[in-house]
Amino acid sequence: MKVFVAGATGAIGKQLVPRLVAAGHEVHGMTRSASKRAMLEAAGAVPVVADALDADQVAEAVARARPNVIVHQLTAIPAELDMRNLDREFALTNRLRTEGTDHLLSAGQAVGVRRFVAQSNIAVYARTGGAVKSEDDALDQSPAREMRRGLEAIRHLEDAVLGARWTEGIVLRYGWFYGPGTSMAPGQESYELVRRRKFPLVGDGGGVWSFIHVDDAAEATVAAVEHGGRGIYNVVDDDPAAVAEWLPALAVQLGAKKPMRVPRFIGRLFAGEWGAVMMTQIRGASNAKAKRELAWRPGHPSWRQGILVA
Repeated sequence: MKVFVAGATGAIGKQLVPRLVAAGHEVHGMTRSASKRAMLEAAGAVPVVADALDADQVAEAVARARPNVIVHQLTAIPAELDMRNLDREFALTNRLRTEGTDHLLSAGQAVGVRRFVAQSNIAVYARTGGAVKSEDDALDQSPAREMRRGLEAIRHLEDAVLGARWTEGIVLRYGWFYGPGTSMAPGQESYELVRRRKFPLVGDGGGVWSFIHVDDAAEATVAAVEHGGRGIYNVVDDDPAAVAEWLPALAVQLGAKKPMRVPRFIGRLFAGEWGAVMMTQIRGASNAKAKRELAWRPGHPSWRQGILVA
C-alpha cells in the first residue's frame, strides 16, 4: 500500500517509517523541515516537505502521493515542559490536532483514502471510577485548567477522525512514551530529573500510568495501518502502575536517592494542577482491545522490563 505519514520525523515517525518500508509499503513521509529530507530517504521513504498548517500545501502533497492510508503523527511538544503553562507549551500541538487534522482529512477525502490513523493519548479518561480504563469508558469532563485546551484539541481530533464516514477512521490512544527520542530515556529530561532527585513523589503517588515503548507504539501503528477497523484503541503495555510504585523503582535503577515526597499542594505550586493530577489522579488503560483486534503484543510487556533498562 501507499502510506502517507504526517509527522514522519517525530519520536514515533522515526520508528514507524522504517517498519512500514520493511513491511513492503511505499511510504511518503511528510516533514516541515527540508533539512530532514535525507533522514527520510535513508529510512526508505519518499520525502515530502510541507507545512501541516497550510491547507494548500497539505492538499498538494497528498494529491501527489495519492496514498491508500494516511497516518497522522503530528505534534510539536517541547523537549522541556513548563507544567504550569501547558496551554502555552502545547499551543502549536493543539493547532496540529485541530487545523492539521482537518487539513489532512480534507486532503484524504479528495483522493479517496481508505484508512486514516491518528495519534491520541490516554490522558483523556475521567479521573473517577476504576484505575484502568477501556476505550468505552467516560472522558474527563473537568480537566485541570492547564490542560483544557489540550484535551479539547484531542477531542476535536478524535471526533473528526471517527466521524469521517468516507474512510476507516482509527484513533490510537498511546500511553506515556519512553525509549529513544522521548524524555524518558537515558540522558533525557525525565531520567535526569529523577537522577538529580528533582522528580518528587507528590501526595500519595496514586496516579496510575500506562507506559508504552516507542518501538511498541510503532508496531501497533503498523498493525492499525494494515488491518485496523474503525474505532479507538489503547496502545499501552500490560502493566499499569501507580507513580508510588514505578518512580522509586526507576530511581533505584538510575542509582539515585529515593524520591522526595511532597504534599499535593506543594506539587501543585511547582508543577501546576496538571502535574499534581498526573501524580495523584491520572488513570491507566487496558490494551485488551488492541491485542484482540490488531493482533498486536507489546515487545516490552511491562515497564519493569522496559523503562528500567531503556
